[in-house]
Amino acid sequence: MSDDGELATRRLRLKLALEDLREMKGFGTELVTVIIPPDRQISDARSLLQNEHGQAANIKSKSTRKNVQGAIESAISSLTRFKNPGERGIALFTGAIIVGNNKTRQTTVVIDDPPQELLSFRYRCDSKFELTQLEDMLVDKRSYGLFVIDRSEAAYGIASGKRIHVQEHLVSNIMGKHRQGGQSAQRFERLIEEAAHNFFKRATEHACSYWLPNLENIQAIIIGGPGATKDYVVRHEYFHHEIAKKIAKTHFDVGYSNESGVRELVDNAGALMGEIELDAERQMMNRFLGELVKPQPRAAYGEVMLRQALNQGAVDTLLISETMRKNSVEIECGACGHSWTASLLRTDELPMCPTCEASNEMHKELSNTSLIDVLSEMAIKSNSEIAFISNDTEEGAQLAQGFGGLAAILRYPVM
Repeated sequence: MSDDGELATRRLRLKLALEDLREMKGFGTELVTVIIPPDRQISDARSLLQNEHGQAANIKSKSTRKNVQGAIESAISSLTRFKNPGERGIALFTGAIIVGNNKTRQTTVVIDDPPQELLSFRYRCDSKFELTQLEDMLVDKRSYGLFVIDRSEAAYGIASGKRIHVQEHLVSNIMGKHRQGGQSAQRFERLIEEAAHNFFKRATEHACSYWLPNLENIQAIIIGGPGATKDYVVRHEYFHHEIAKKIAKTHFDVGYSNESGVRELVDNAGALMGEIELDAERQMMNRFLGELVKPQPRAAYGEVMLRQALNQGAVDTLLISETMRKNSVEIECGACGHSWTASLLRTDELPMCPTCEASNEMHKELSNTSLIDVLSEMAIKSNSEIAFISNDTEEGAQLAQGFGGLAAILRYPVM
């Protein structure tokens, strides 16, 4: 797997972990966050935690004292597995999380392979985990400004990495056609043009105010619209001079000047926005769909077919939807001893035994691993590329909803 593929895997793994960590809440200061950057010694962190464990003995509430000390002990125990923080550092989250009806459950999450370096040491006890440094790693700094306009409406936003964000949709108050004649006609025309000027000014000023604070990370400003207005506002210098320097020379025709128009603009400007991953995703999905309709398709979808193709070394590119949340769970039946693997969502109950049909009350969960990690490991062994497909395009939504979130472009047909 390429370096880009490994980075994408680490980013998605972090994204899934953060989704769980954000939902975790504790009482008082019972959740402990420890973040160790690569230039900090594990022994320093353990010494600090041992000292904090002693300080926690002074907490007046018996239950809070017990949970805080338990969390710190868990953190110290978890750190004994590591000799050093590694190339990018370690983030550790532990404590008694609320699971309902004032009940708590001790949990520990260790992130030892973040996509980027952790920058500073953090130790914090709170009712929620400190996630800022990790969340910053998921922000794609490269982006494109998007702007669509006609005389009736305008919209603007930004495309960053795989995300399209429409910041605002504006509607004008420009009058339409009128039946006035003589001097009244001239006056109405003047009022209409004045209203148009004010609307163009308002729309471009709003967009510029949104883009300017992050201008250094914006690669280009892409302009579109259904008529000539898009060219008019550029030619007559409605945009801030710093923004104007980044406006792409090519302007694009789109059907609308609202949120739909912004998304159509990304579709039409795909070649120009070569760095935006959405276009690459769309091309990859179209390649998969094109293969699928051939008499001998070099394409597969669904977990069973993908596992077979990966085991045969037939997968060129593994396509995984970012909406994939299933885990590969190894289960042992307490009645007959049969063990098997099932792919389940976190909220799913264990299935009955396929051999003796015993209910899940008899079962024991032997292991629980993200299906993404399982398939990624298989892809690495077969030297396959991995592409994570967002849900922000029609093709991406089709992968998630129509193909179970899993598909592959093959090196050769698999029967």
